[in-house]
Amino acid sequence: MTANGPVRPTITSLTGQDTGAHRGGSGKRRPDRGPSPHEGARLRRLSRSQLQDRVGELGALAAGFCGGSPRTCDEAREAFLRRLADGVRRPGFELVIAETTALAGCAHGYPVRRGTPRWEGFDGYVPAELHRLAASGHLFAVSEILVPSRTRTRNQHRAWNLARRLQRRLLTDHGATAGVTLVNPTDLETVETLRSWGWHYLEGDTPRRLPLGPRRVLVLGD
Repeated sequence: MTANGPVRPTITSLTGQDTGAHRGGSGKRRPDRGPSPHEGARLRRLSRSQLQDRVGELGALAAGFCGGSPRTCDEAREAFLRRLADGVRRPGFELVIAETTALAGCAHGYPVRRGTPRWEGFDGYVPAELHRLAASGHLFAVSEILVPSRTRTRNQHRAWNLARRLQRRLLTDHGATAGVTLVNPTDLETVETLRSWGWHYLEGDTPRRLPLGPRRVLVLGD
């Protein structure tokens, strides 16, 4: 799922079972209980040189999470690599990976600062309180989250959900008070997935203060 805008919160899928699910006495699966299926995943930042060394592996991750035909997955890999190349050029860009015995997921983004050319994409969508956060260096745009499908369909509200861990790491590493991204509000799957990970519309989950347009801002944190 991809939302159009200066940042593209992409949530991709990988078919598979939740190995951390718990069986209760009734024999039914209890995905909201038990240990995290990603409890062994270690998060770490990649420097720009490390990122270049692992571009192929990151592209393979995007293709592996595609869940479509070989051609579709090749296209997904190339699209991801183009977005990654664009992101690397942004000041303060950061990519965090999750690893177990192999690469398990990643997320990337960049600080949003008032007065930079990159802020222009948010003009007209972001209210004054977020302008102040941007001016103080405490606003971070989360561009992309690549995780297995079980991360967006199970245990979304748990702190150890892999997507929640990745997005939280991006913010805390930059000392950001809030994360921000733009979404197409008609892309309900992306919007609901992000909201299940703690994102919300401004002012009580409604865009009434904002002008009419094809995009809406979602905020993570205060």
